[in-house]
Amino acid sequence: QVQLVESGGGLVQAGGSLRLSCAASTRTLLTYAMAWSRQAPGKEREFVAAISWSGGSTVYADSVKGRFTISRDNAKNTMYLQMNSLKLEDTAVYYCAAELSLRVPMSGDEYTYWGQGTQVTVSS
Repeated sequence: QVQLVESGGGLVQAGGSLRLSCAASTRTLLTYAMAWSRQAPGKEREFVAAISWSGGSTVYADSVKGRFTISRDNAKNTMYLQMNSLKLEDTAVYYCAAELSLRVPMSGDEYTYWGQGTQVTVSS
């Protein structure tokens, strides 16, 4: 069982930056692919980014490519999402997820473990 806790959300002006963290309560995150998804009010959950167990492979949604950076520190059992040049449309609840996999799943349906989410609000 993996428990995930997100932190770092908040209110930021458009063009600003935030860094989200996802801490995992497990003996090791090795062999777990991890991802960030988000859900805006009235919209379906949207894949944002994913990272392989080693951190060697990353994938991004087109909407965040070039602005967001996903990373992980397996020694700290923590994953991060650095968000720069934030836009109003980035406002959402951001969720981290983990899946025991050597691949990098790009669909939220492929992830078993989810956090409770952290709110990110971008204001004009």
